[in-house]
Amino acid sequence: MASDESLPALKILMIGPSGAGKSALLIRYCDDQFDSESSTATIGVDFKVKKLSVHGTAYRLNLLDTAGQERFRTLSNSYYRGAHGVILVYDISNRPSFQAMERWFEEAETNAMPGAILYLVGNKMDKASSSRVVRYEEGEELARRHGCGFCEVSAKTRDNVKKPFVDIVDQIVRKPELLKASSRRSGTVALVEPEGTGSICAC
Repeated sequence: MASDESLPALKILMIGPSGAGKSALLIRYCDDQFDSESSTATIGVDFKVKKLSVHGTAYRLNLLDTAGQERFRTLSNSYYRGAHGVILVYDISNRPSFQAMERWFEEAETNAMPGAILYLVGNKMDKASSSRVVRYEEGEELARRHGCGFCEVSAKTRDNVKKPFVDIVDQIVRKPELLKASSRRSGTVALVEPEGTGSICAC
């Protein structure tokens, strides 16, 4: 059986405003743990490695969780190189978080390589009944305008947590030209370990 290192590698960024819950979503997906909103904000870029099988083929996902604070924007921009996909995350209980997404889409569309898959996620679905301020239809429409997939999730309750990752990988592997382009641009699709913490997890 092939080792994790020998599996085809896919690089996926997670971007969005600070406080949207990117780290909580990633930790829930990889480790099935939930860090509360009181957790320390990401400094620079953190990463995890996840093994995922799609259509009978296993892939090694290099998942980069980028800081949302402005002072780290130039740092995270460099990590678009060789990325196959970008997951954009906002908080459904925070209107400014959603309003900022056009700028994040612009950044992704400017810096990601041509053909990279984008996917929009509305996080904190557990707050839908009590403090939702962004309707599902608004997220759906924004995703439609940018030609990308969309779903709402809750890192707290696990609802839909696997969906954005499975969907984006499914779309990436359907574009073999994207995989070839990534290899040509970066020389390898393997992740260069960034500053910050990292861990490896398997499904």
